[in-house]
Amino acid sequence: MMSAAQQQKFALITGAAGGIGRALVHEFATNGYAVIATDQTPQPANMTCAHYLQADLARTVTDEAYAEEIFSQIKTWLGKAGLAALINNAAVQILGGADSLTRSDWQQTLNVNLVAPFIWTQALLPALEHAKGSVVNISSIHAKLTKKNFVAYATSKAALSGMTRALAVDVGPRVRVNAIEPAAIATDMLKAGFEGKRDLYQQLENCHPQLRIGQTEEVARLALAIVDGGMDFLHGACVGIDGGISARLFDPD
Repeated sequence: MMSAAQQQKFALITGAAGGIGRALVHEFATNGYAVIATDQTPQPANMTCAHYLQADLARTVTDEAYAEEIFSQIKTWLGKAGLAALINNAAVQILGGADSLTRSDWQQTLNVNLVAPFIWTQALLPALEHAKGSVVNISSIHAKLTKKNFVAYATSKAALSGMTRALAVDVGPRVRVNAIEPAAIATDMLKAGFEGKRDLYQQLENCHPQLRIGQTEEVARLALAIVDGGMDFLHGACVGIDGGISARLFDPD
């Protein structure tokens, strides 16, 4: 007979302290998952999860010894249960164009947004396979459609979506790998950028055919559905959640 620990479903969520991250932690925890939440900042006071690990994703890319310490701690918590879901959600968004982005800007963006999701998936692949688990990469509408000064971010997200498809082919039936590509989502960070600019915020809302922007809870519910919604044939997919904006052509009237 399996122990309670072995029966427990674990979900690991990176970037857990951000807006989408907090929604992901809540959604998975509410639906019976033991959530291992990670971020480079301390655990938010109102976050309930099985385990919280303060970790620097960029450092796990450049410092193998540090990465091994992080992965060892995660594997200790997992025990024999395996990992049912890995949600690669953490990201950085450094704005700038061809005239201003530095080598450091590029390296940090690629390390956090692209290389870390691969390294974490690679390190935890046995645990994922043991639990017949699922990887969900939080990509972005910028993987396909972007705007000025998002060149580093958009490039990293395009590569993350491409990596999602390539990993699905590479791992085959062992672990499912999918991505979510959200458009504008009402995170605290986004709303702070529009503080005192209600007209501009409404203009952003009106760009979307649904005349609003997305909610963090909607992204979280989609991630749970991909992981645990009985859609095992969904593999190597990049699923948009964008209020229809990716179908809209903006021309002068």
